[in-house]
Amino acid sequence: MTDKRTSADDLDSTGGFTGSARQRAIEAYDNARGGVTQAGRKAADTLSEAPLIALAGGLAAGALIAALLPRTKTETEALRPTVRRVRKTAKVAADAARETGTERLEELGLTREKGEETIRSLFQGVTDAAKASGQAAFDAVKNQR
Repeated sequence: MTDKRTSADDLDSTGGFTGSARQRAIEAYDNARGGVTQAGRKAADTLSEAPLIALAGGLAAGALIAALLPRTKTETEALRPTVRRVRKTAKVAADAARETGTERLEELGLTREKGEETIRSLFQGVTDAAKASGQAAFDAVKNQR
């Protein structure tokens, strides 16, 4: 792009521009075209440097547009069986995972009662350590006098 700044040489004796309106329009078009070309190159460079970010941005924009558009009756009727199947499958998977996890924890001897007992014991140990540390600090200060 070239520098299109006006100077005193561009003005006529009345203070108007010497160039015709057609010439100024051509120059404005060239400037706009150059700006669009540069923006296109910049976008292409960004896309080649970070394609996953561009993909994520496109997916987010698509999801936003889809969320803003109202759902049609036909769409709801068409998707209803699939939604039911997905919900049922997800529930079965969650139940199986919960059951298997609970069984495995019981095999290891980690029950709710055992966990509560461990937490109480840990809390009591921390409390005792804090009391002992405080007492030691108090005794150290007392012996310094």
